[in-house]
Amino acid sequence: MLGGTYDPIHNGHIMLGKQFAVQLGLDKVLIIPTGTPPHKEATTTQASKRLDMCRLAAKEGGDIFEVSDMEIVRGGKSYSYLTLCELQDEYPGSELFLIMGADMFMTMETWYRFDDLKKLATFCTIPRDDILMDTLNDYALRLEELGCSCCVTNVQLLPISSTMIRNNIGEGKSISGLVPESVENYIIENGLYRKQG
Repeated sequence: MLGGTYDPIHNGHIMLGKQFAVQLGLDKVLIIPTGTPPHKEATTTQASKRLDMCRLAAKEGGDIFEVSDMEIVRGGKSYSYLTLCELQDEYPGSELFLIMGADMFMTMETWYRFDDLKKLATFCTIPRDDILMDTLNDYALRLEELGCSCCVTNVQLLPISSTMIRNNIGEGKSISGLVPESVENYIIENGLYRKQG
């Protein structure tokens, strides 16, 4: 499970999914855009448009990727616990992995129904920005003492963020190479992230 607001999805997300798929031998990477994220301010882009962009990116990313709209359909805040429970029902007997950013990983103990969540999946992350491998490994040990299963790995990450893409568009700069080509075309065709006025 590779969840996120995806406002918009970009090549860094796709690369991250591919690298974890190889490293962990995953059968599939499920891209799941959030409805209302519990840890961030609400996104301004319609859920249907974020979902469209995810589907376009997944198609370009290859057969390993699938997109699920379960969090958008469910409505309300998008809690990983509820999503993983749904995935357990949908893929009985499967081993589940929850891939997330370093900042989210460092807050795991505060997540909704953490004591139940920790039994449902292996928590996966990579170092990023000012959160280094040693810090993540130390926190992973703490989580494992609490009964979690963790995978911290130093995979290569593209220096791209959704904020950078939105800013580039707002400033009239190119986003070529930052997002899949079909996503770039969709953003342009739908006039997304342009400054108003």
